[in-house]
Amino acid sequence: MSSAEEDYNFVFKVVLIGESGVGKTNLLSRFTRNEFNHDSRTTIGVEFSTRTIVVGDAMVKAQIWDTAGLERYRAITSAYYRGAVGALVVFDITKHQTYDVVDRWLKELYDHAEPSIVVMLVGNKTDLAQAREVPTEEAKMFAENNGLLFVETSALDSTNVEQAFETILKEIFHKVQKQKQRSSQSSTVSLGSESPESSAPAQAEKRPCCVAI
Repeated sequence: MSSAEEDYNFVFKVVLIGESGVGKTNLLSRFTRNEFNHDSRTTIGVEFSTRTIVVGDAMVKAQIWDTAGLERYRAITSAYYRGAVGALVVFDITKHQTYDVVDRWLKELYDHAEPSIVVMLVGNKTDLAQAREVPTEEAKMFAENNGLLFVETSALDSTNVEQAFETILKEIFHKVQKQKQRSSQSSTVSLGSESPESSAPAQAEKRPCCVAI
């Protein structure tokens, strides 16, 4: 690994979830390695890849986790979600069934992840537009109603893949900056007061474990 890649200010763990075959692994490989594999065999074993990008004035190391086929057996463990600050819920625009179960994926995500997690709904495989079963407006409306970011992508021809990951990483970064401002303000306010001051370090210690490793 080059020293440039090792030089970063934050590590953001982002998980990919959704039905098997929607293109999660290819979104991961397209973003982190600019590769696409036409062999659609299911990934085995949890894997993650990293890529460091500039967000604002910071170097952010994105650690993107792939469910690796475990979703077929409903065997994703809570450890997969632990520490995640972002999630991409992926469906296939040509298979309405993969969109119908987005609600269930969101429930599982919110059951295991931090409530403040940034979530993006991703409609993948726009290169197969002629076979579309999920209208863009329908998915967009669902995302808006549920407070999710939304984008349509094609891992095959790279459409919006960079934009999807960069958008969610920027959103996470802004949340982290706001958190830092809030915690610095609260510690300023609590100076001279014994008990709030003693709780401030605990907050400060907790944040890096989830965001900047």
